[in-house]
Amino acid sequence: MPAYKLTYFNGRGSAEIVRLAFAAGGIEYEDVRLERDQWPDLKPNTPMGQVPILEVDGTMLCQSNSIARYVAKQAGLAGKTPLEQARVDMIMDGMEEMGRKGYAAYFEKNEDIKAERTKEYEETFLPQFFTFLNKLVGDSGHFVGNELTLADITFFNMATLVGTWMKLPDVDEFSGLKKVMEHVTSNPGLAKWLKERPETPF
Repeated sequence: MPAYKLTYFNGRGSAEIVRLAFAAGGIEYEDVRLERDQWPDLKPNTPMGQVPILEVDGTMLCQSNSIARYVAKQAGLAGKTPLEQARVDMIMDGMEEMGRKGYAAYFEKNEDIKAERTKEYEETFLPQFFTFLNKLVGDSGHFVGNELTLADITFFNMATLVGTWMKLPDVDEFSGLKKVMEHVTSNPGLAKWLKERPETPF
């Protein structure tokens, strides 16, 4: 088994999807959490001047979704066939869009525009998007195949993250998405991580 070292700030942020993939797969890794004053010295030595980074036996990878996909492949969470893997990627890209739209509204500096964008996001975009996503959940309660994949974990992670600063639709009203959340939180490795992970500012 390779030696894994994940480096990010002391927060969940864009590294949490990687931590969740590690937890679901029961894979050990070193979880390095930077203080802000450590970042300027590290930045020039990273592949693209950003974190998270994952070192695999000393080789650096960056970009959170790329790292998460790599970990998912090691953990058997990436989909069993090329088509399943493409569907996992599809859900991940959709979650990325959901996050971007939410960030754009939340961090808008003009208060009038922020209120307008937040209203549209919470009252129009999210309910419609959750309706589409719900239709993509199979009878097994998973987005892809009949077992847990990174697609399920990514939905859980983004919904949890966005839900800390935006009003989400009630997942209980979407039977498929409710099952996805239940499958994620009942995975032994994930349940342990969710119970024990540090409380952080973001």
